Amino acid sequence: MLWALAIVGVLALLLFGTGALFLRQQKFGALPTGERLKKIKASPHYWDGKFQNLIPTAMGGENESLLLSELKILFNPPPRRIPARPLPTARRQDLSELPDNSLIWFGHSAFLIKLGGQTFLFDPALTDRASPVPWTTKAFPGTTLYGPTDLPKIDYLLLSHDHWDHLDYPTVLELMKDPPPAFAPLGVGAHLEKWGYDPKLVTEGDWGEVFSPQKGVKITFIPARHFSGRSLTWNQSLWTGFVLEAGGKKIVYSGDSGYLPANVSKAHQFSPVDLAIVECGQYDHRWADIHQTPEQSVETALDFGAKAAMPVHSGKFKIANHAWDEPFIRFTAAAKIKSLRVVTPMIGEVVDLNDAQRTYKAWWEGLD
Repeated sequence: MLWALAIVGVLALLLFGTGALFLRQQKFGALPTGERLKKIKASPHYWDGKFQNLIPTAMGGENESLLLSELKILFNPPPRRIPARPLPTARRQDLSELPDNSLIWFGHSAFLIKLGGQTFLFDPALTDRASPVPWTTKAFPGTTLYGPTDLPKIDYLLLSHDHWDHLDYPTVLELMKDPPPAFAPLGVGAHLEKWGYDPKLVTEGDWGEVFSPQKGVKITFIPARHFSGRSLTWNQSLWTGFVLEAGGKKIVYSGDSGYLPANVSKAHQFSPVDLAIVECGQYDHRWADIHQTPEQSVETALDFGAKAAMPVHSGKFKIANHAWDEPFIRFTAAAKIKSLRVVTPMIGEVVDLNDAQRTYKAWWEGLD
């Protein structure tokens, strides 16, 4: 019995030590300290030692344990979570020649917008994994059309929060060869600084803060309903959406967010917007408060008075258990009922933001 206990103890120590070493890798980033932490503690959205959502928000299902849910999925996995064939794409050979007032979606929540001659890169997870564990959360076949080295010169980098499918370590390292000014919610700068990003190039904001880095460019941080954390410690950095105004256009990006009622989000103050890029994917009844259903995504776009809406946070990674194409099917159906124009490009397809008449084919149909 003593030998058995000793072996168990040694194995436990080895497991703990291996885990501790694993979590010390650079890609996990860093927690805020010093002046950054002082600024965080001064935020009205930080109390009880962590950032809080504007309204009560459950992190998991209330009627069923997470373990029971996972066991059900393990033994009876939902169908069609991954497409059977590579997704259709439209690669542009040179992104540096992207025309003004245009957008390219890279899959999931990564996209590049060129407005007023400036390039704005959002949440660039451009590698084929959205996880610190190599064999998990692999990109769908054909969706890694562009990698970090394909990016043109970026004028501004906008990061909504620090989750792996939005803040990609290898992509940031590539951007650091010619680092653009970065805008991120409070605390996220700690990760960038640990990775070698010049702190002078990082602007961290709280909900409601507005920045004008140059004439004709306005970046507003707006509330989102989500959480943060790259490791075992949650909500030490903030999560956000953005309203970008440049080149005569107004674009809203929701970031990851459960539905925020309009009287809470104050979305109407930005109405109308030319395009709402809204989270639409990776939803599940177990985390209904932190991810929107497609119907709620349409409602969010309407809250902002959007002239058109584009669904993101889908089409590249399997994080939830719905069919891979369900977000697009449900979003377009709900938008049609509300007479909302949809923008659903293939990965790599150029979207002309001046063309309000263009329609997009349902490229996800027939792929199984």
